[in-house]
Amino acid sequence: MFSERWFCFCCPQIHKPARRQMVAPIDEAHAQSDPPHLQINRPRFREKKRSDLTLASVIIIQKWFRRRQALFEMRRKAAWTIYQHIEYSGEQDQLKLYNFFIELMQAVSKNRRDVSVATKVLRRSSSLSGLAEELELEQLTAASTISIEPTYQGPHIVLPITKEHFEILLLAFQRGELLHPHYVLVILHELRRLLKTLPNVNVVSTHLTKFVTVVGDLHGSLADLMIIFHKNGLPSNENPYIFNGDIVDRGFQSIEIFLLISVALIVYPSNVYLNRGNHEDHVLNLRYGFMKEIIHKYKTNSSRLLRLFENIYSWLPVASVIDEHIFVVHGGISNITDLATINRIKRQKYLSVLSPTFIIPSDEDQFQISNIPNDLLLEWRQILDLLWSDPKQTDGCEPNTYRGGGCYWGPDVTKTILEKHKWTLIIRSHECKEEGFDYTHDNKVLTIFSASNYYAVGSNRGAYAKVLTNQPPLVVQFISTKASQKSLTLWERVSYVEEQAIKNLIEKFSVNKSCLMKEFLLVDKKKTGRISVNNWCDIVSRVLDLKLPWRTLKTQLVETDSQGWVLYESTFRFKELQFALNVQINARRKSLCQCMYRNKDLLETVFRAIDKDNSGVISMQEFTDVCTFLGNHNGTKFDEKQITDLAASIDLDKNGVIDFNEFLEAFRIVDIVDPSMMEQS
Repeated sequence: MFSERWFCFCCPQIHKPARRQMVAPIDEAHAQSDPPHLQINRPRFREKKRSDLTLASVIIIQKWFRRRQALFEMRRKAAWTIYQHIEYSGEQDQLKLYNFFIELMQAVSKNRRDVSVATKVLRRSSSLSGLAEELELEQLTAASTISIEPTYQGPHIVLPITKEHFEILLLAFQRGELLHPHYVLVILHELRRLLKTLPNVNVVSTHLTKFVTVVGDLHGSLADLMIIFHKNGLPSNENPYIFNGDIVDRGFQSIEIFLLISVALIVYPSNVYLNRGNHEDHVLNLRYGFMKEIIHKYKTNSSRLLRLFENIYSWLPVASVIDEHIFVVHGGISNITDLATINRIKRQKYLSVLSPTFIIPSDEDQFQISNIPNDLLLEWRQILDLLWSDPKQTDGCEPNTYRGGGCYWGPDVTKTILEKHKWTLIIRSHECKEEGFDYTHDNKVLTIFSASNYYAVGSNRGAYAKVLTNQPPLVVQFISTKASQKSLTLWERVSYVEEQAIKNLIEKFSVNKSCLMKEFLLVDKKKTGRISVNNWCDIVSRVLDLKLPWRTLKTQLVETDSQGWVLYESTFRFKELQFALNVQINARRKSLCQCMYRNKDLLETVFRAIDKDNSGVISMQEFTDVCTFLGNHNGTKFDEKQITDLAASIDLDKNGVIDFNEFLEAFRIVDIVDPSMMEQS
């Protein structure tokens, strides 16, 4: 630091320095009177000293900024990885549940009633002939079956559906209004009629409009769709759109988005296109929210709406081709992707891609997947890969074990398929990307994801792509930001996203506490409460089945002692765990609650599958059918009285039906007691 005054060596005079200057200026008169060696050396010396100080300051600031940036990036990536692994883990659980149902059906040999019950549980198509099934669907879901109350004040939709109807719906949904189920059926039937005339692969041209806009996953986020329409304009014959699947599930405005896109497609059938996504599937709707949304919003009419949605999914085209050289598909491709084969498939057979109708017996009693012809398996694989696959960085094609369906395909597969069909680019969605888009495979594969804030507020941007004639796609990014989040800095947003991700991860720890503690104690034989970092990372990775950077996350999940050993029980002392469990009970009851909490989504999925009429409760007949089916499969025969008594024991309020809380309580009641605990008591 410089003093407040400085002394001039050239004359006996004290000078005051210029304000806020680190180096005092040199007076020209004094400089001229200096000896020659001072006139030359002193200014250069001071300039050099000032330059060195500036450079050192810049280096220090750069180092600080780079460390800060590296920490920021590490935290962001760790949070992102947590969210993605938990999401894909949920999809694996859903597929495992579905495989369980399939194994039960495979066990059926000659009892056609059991096959019928299992079919109901899986919500597959009925065994009626095509014409009879069509007639049944029309009768069940006819708009005339629902009357419009005089008190209804929402939008009214009359045929023919026009541009004005689209604008009316747009404003109504922005105001939070709910469309009457009568009009929902009107729109869906018009959509279905149109979809049945479309090919499996949409043929899109930009020669007249000069561009087309591709929108990726929306997942029930109406706010993101509104932003896209605001920035890019409403759909029209001059402003074409391709909506690339996953319209529904996760968000709670899926029905509004689906209806808006449906009306746009009806009004502009030559310039609005809708590809099927993997979530346009009633099996996934069981778990990921769309079924719950419909039941909540339309209650007594939910069953017929869901039945019609299930059928509409099967009529959605599975891909689009722009100008004969850009392939647009929800998931991706595989080493067997063939456009000619895809175009020949009768897509309406696939009410659920995870539940192809060809594995249901119609004229035979025997249920055997092994008897399915190779050509049927091949076409099923084509559809499955289009909707479920993800690109990878290495060559080859392998099963997508990360999600549980579809495949991973590499750059070599992309090159082969592009050359085979004379395509130049693949545009797909299916994967949330932090920037809303991502190029892979030497810029031959473009991923577009349009739901911003997908995992948490600030977790990711949304994006859409404008495909211009004979030009590279133009990607437009956006983010739907709540007013409360607008004032947050980038660092604060990352901190918020990280906090939410850690809470989700801590919840995983809490509901798996029994399994984790069992593994910890196997390593910590002396019960010191400490294990090595390597053992801790190995155990949590194996038990939680999540491949995460555990060493990086360790400091936020568990405490360590002065020697670096992990105090594994400290994880379960977090306040978030107490909030998650929210009970203070004995050890056995804790174990039960953890099991229930861990499998709540699974149990709710089973409950909704058994609840065939979507009434929100399981009737005695539905319960009887499932008990009979499971009894025959397990070799345990239930008579009518046993089933009645079992149902009565579950029906705690004795109202003749089983609700979800009673269903959960049934699992708690029948939990097997640990023999060691029995001895202690």
